Amino acid sequence: MKTIAEICTMRILLTAATKQEVEPYLITNKTIDVLITGVGVPTTLYHLQKSILTLKPDIVIQAGIAGSFSNTLSMGQVVLVKQDAFGDIGMEEKKEFTPIFKSNFSNSNEFPFSDGWLTNPSKLFSVSKLNNVKAITVNKVSDSEVQKHQSIIHFSPEIETMEGAALHFIGLYENIPFIQLRSISNIVGERDKSKWKIKEAISNLNKELKILIDLIKNEQPSESN
Repeated sequence: MKTIAEICTMRILLTAATKQEVEPYLITNKTIDVLITGVGVPTTLYHLQKSILTLKPDIVIQAGIAGSFSNTLSMGQVVLVKQDAFGDIGMEEKKEFTPIFKSNFSNSNEFPFSDGWLTNPSKLFSVSKLNNVKAITVNKVSDSEVQKHQSIIHFSPEIETMEGAALHFIGLYENIPFIQLRSISNIVGERDKSKWKIKEAISNLNKELKILIDLIKNEQPSESN
């Protein structure tokens, strides 16, 4: 158990692709370290790595919206990502996609991967009752039914983002506790923005973000990533 002084000095780094996604939380919580990486894997990898080495946070929390593959997840529902994967690295031949780890070019169990997945071993999951899901990270959002079908066949994901796997990749390599918090804003493949629920997703995301951070500060689970 950490002392009150240790709890007060615990450094949490909150990261998001856009300020819009976490702005409601930041309005009333101005003392936390915040990193806005920009959208996509490249900027997330660079800025997150740099911030971790500079700030040396105790915990990294990534928060943002996501698309859903699952009929069991409702619009605006907030989830925690247990495992993530880079969903579009591979070979495309004759309209058939082969993920990199299903080829002869990469070892699916070479650290930090486990069977091609970036699985978060953090005990932070124990402090929250939110559902844990499986995600993929892609470099483009598309209305392609072919792309959607390929993702389902190879990964059976529940949600899709554009930055999540970058967090897992860096977190595992740097051996630092991390957690990915996502709120469902749309169905994957639906490009009619009038059907998206971004406002509701962001509102719910920030409510759960406050709850999660308060739980982490109060519970102080022992980490051994």
